[in-house]
Amino acid sequence: MGHDDTMSLARAGRPRLHTQRRPGLTARDEILDAAGELFTTVGYAATSTRTIAEWVGIRQASLYHYFKTKDDILCALLNQTVTPSLRFVGRLADTHPALSAPERLHALAAFDGEQLLSGRWNLGALYLLPELRDSRLEPFWSDRERLRLHYLECGRGVVAQTGVNEVAAGLPFHLVESLVNMWAMPPGPGRVELPLHVADACVRILGVPDAEIAALRERTGEVISVPAVR
Repeated sequence: MGHDDTMSLARAGRPRLHTQRRPGLTARDEILDAAGELFTTVGYAATSTRTIAEWVGIRQASLYHYFKTKDDILCALLNQTVTPSLRFVGRLADTHPALSAPERLHALAAFDGEQLLSGRWNLGALYLLPELRDSRLEPFWSDRERLRLHYLECGRGVVAQTGVNEVAAGLPFHLVESLVNMWAMPPGPGRVELPLHVADACVRILGVPDAEIAALRERTGEVISVPAVR
């Protein structure tokens, strides 16, 4: 099968009204991109599925071929903020030689922080929506809790070595999530380095001395640079 055939299959689905307007390999990707922009700029409550469809260039009825409700679109967007990091947790567990607790925490924080900052839209800001407490978004909350517990496990491993009070073990998760408030930072070296600075802060607040930070950064770079196994 040639490249053109593959692309045709990837775009199979309901017909569109116009040529492609949004980035994405599939209409589903385009819907999510349009919704991400609208939800983070206009607001979730103020955005209708009709508007999302118009921004993509498809009929509203066609949108429902991919998502049954607006909540389903929101849940899919939110999952984009946690799913890559949950997969990365699995990579950390399979790393050889095995990582120490500070190495795991630093690498997870750097990777997770980069995910929050690198998207086209500030999807992490959607965490503040009151609509997120709806039970229909439970799949997202379940995944987010799984990620939080991974952070907590790493944090507890660090404080077991440093002697810092265990209550501090939960701080790194919230520290990384605070990056959503800096998403609007202009492009440049400072923004690129921000996830690493936050990862440094995550281990520092748990008692890891500054003298060990350079080695942690080096190990994090090695781990993140290893391609994910598909």
